[in-house]
Amino acid sequence: MLVKTFGSAVFGIDATTITIEVDVTKGIKFMLVGLPDSAVKESQQRMESALRLNGYKWPRYKIIINMAPADIRKEGSAYDLPLAAAILAASQQINSDKLSKYILMGELSLDGTLQPIKGVLPIAINARKEGFEGFILPKQNVREAAVVDKLKVYGAENIKEVIDFLNGQGNLEPTVIDTRAEFAAKTDNNPLDFSDVKGQENVKRALEIAAAGSHNILLIGPPGAGKTMLAKRIPGVLPPFTLKEALETTKIHSVAGKMDKETSLMTQRPFRSPHHTISDVALVGGGNYPQPGEISLAHNGVLFLDELPEFKRTVLEVMRQPLEDRNITISRAKFSVEYPASFMLVASMNPCPCGYYNHPTKECVCGPGVVQKYLNKISGPLLDRIDIHLEVVPVPFKKLSESEASENSKTVRERVVKARKIQEERFAGNKGIYANAQMTSKLIRKYVVLNEESNELIKNAMDRLGLSARAFDRILKVSRTIADLEGEENVQPHHLSEAIHYRSLDRENWGG
Repeated sequence: MLVKTFGSAVFGIDATTITIEVDVTKGIKFMLVGLPDSAVKESQQRMESALRLNGYKWPRYKIIINMAPADIRKEGSAYDLPLAAAILAASQQINSDKLSKYILMGELSLDGTLQPIKGVLPIAINARKEGFEGFILPKQNVREAAVVDKLKVYGAENIKEVIDFLNGQGNLEPTVIDTRAEFAAKTDNNPLDFSDVKGQENVKRALEIAAAGSHNILLIGPPGAGKTMLAKRIPGVLPPFTLKEALETTKIHSVAGKMDKETSLMTQRPFRSPHHTISDVALVGGGNYPQPGEISLAHNGVLFLDELPEFKRTVLEVMRQPLEDRNITISRAKFSVEYPASFMLVASMNPCPCGYYNHPTKECVCGPGVVQKYLNKISGPLLDRIDIHLEVVPVPFKKLSESEASENSKTVRERVVKARKIQEERFAGNKGIYANAQMTSKLIRKYVVLNEESNELIKNAMDRLGLSARAFDRILKVSRTIADLEGEENVQPHHLSEAIHYRSLDRENWGG
């Protein structure tokens, strides 16, 4: 008897429906075709044990299984449940009437318990899109899938519950989540606040500008100056997630298997801080079976690279294209997948190996040329792609001992949100552009009109600092953001002057 069940395969951050065809006929052979990987081929032993221990028989006949489309590689153990259900239906041990209405996914333990799987959200979205009535999956993943409305989502603990449900005997209840209510309740739950930071008002100002325009920023200063502490508080001043952004970011984390069973939808902007020993594949994504890397996990959030010169040069260089295009394409011989990577880069570094070059009180012990050599670890093209370079100096004891609280993140965020709304209205007709940092050269010329005084100011800065054409564009973008924060329609000389100040750590000006 021929029976069909339906599963799903995830490529990039999108899912494709997989039709599983099972034919049980006379003979004794087990055949599984349709380009399955080793984990799928090993499902026979898991299914046989799970069915036997739950009171069902493994058919002593010839079993032929095809997973269509046959030219797409099927990966992982999540196909155990639809395969087992199809085999039982084909051998007439369960009712097959409901199988065509549901997507089934789940890994089986030997005792029939269902184990959690990856990529649940894209699968649920695709199931609704293709008109399936429901989605049956492990209970640990049910909250993640339930954020998709107009789709019945059933969480099961073991295969027995699924079989009873398909036979019309079970009591599986669909999980329902009010996505908007849950999303709204958790959007302002960030424990790290700018008010915890004593002093560093100029750095906070730069971080506010960076957040308002989604600009990349580099903090350079001695150990203990507060670079990491400040960077960790940036997500708290970024605009709250929109529901669309939350869904997009959750899809990426779902595919990577980074969602826990209590989380249905990400409500906080991601903050990713990989160690400097990371490989280029782990950073941008890839592998034999491509997975999203840190830059994609930081999508719509912050990627923090602490001790930037300690990262391998090849690792840093592979970021150049994603920083410009805001996505990364992983290509293989037979296919390619694309992951979004629209993140705000925040980097920090010491000014030299000992850490005390330009320190107000401590003397640098690095030899001649060592400072420049250390800075040369970061290439000019990468440095050009960082809009704001800022020196962070240590906070004096007098500031540290003050009891007066500084401005909190909520107040800063209000100004950032106001500036972002101005930008959203400005770029409403430009697809994929929502902040000043993403402006093209054409948009810069349109929205950053300089008067004669401003032109003279930027010309002198270009000559004095030896800035590139890309750095010139970055200065104009930052000045546009500063004007937006002040609610100014046109960029004024003092906006431009402040933006130029944030390029003062360009390599021509440092380590000389």
